[in-house]
Amino acid sequence: MTLDRISSLCHRLSVVLCCGLAGCLSTPSAASDPQDHNLARQAVAQGQVLPLKTVLERLERQRPGHVLEVELENKRGRWIYEIKQLESGGRLVKIRLDARTGELLDTKTDK
Repeated sequence: MTLDRISSLCHRLSVVLCCGLAGCLSTPSAASDPQDHNLARQAVAQGQVLPLKTVLERLERQRPGHVLEVELENKRGRWIYEIKQLESGGRLVKIRLDARTGELLDTKTDK
């Protein structure tokens, strides 16, 4: 499979992922537990968490790539978006953002 074909497939996957999450743009959720989903929905409504659409738009401007996976987690009272993204050259990067501010917390690159 060529790099162009892989890139095209990854782009389609990210579009599908984003479209699938479009219904949740103002209510991000990455948890399988309905209670977690409700907590995430409340956090967005209360302004504790940025909508996923906002986060993805900012990320695209800062670090262009194809989003493969998004998780929203509450760790010790702090909401964090964990995003797996395929960047240029086929580099897979895990990006952690403060879900309230969108601030970059850290990145990890798979080797």
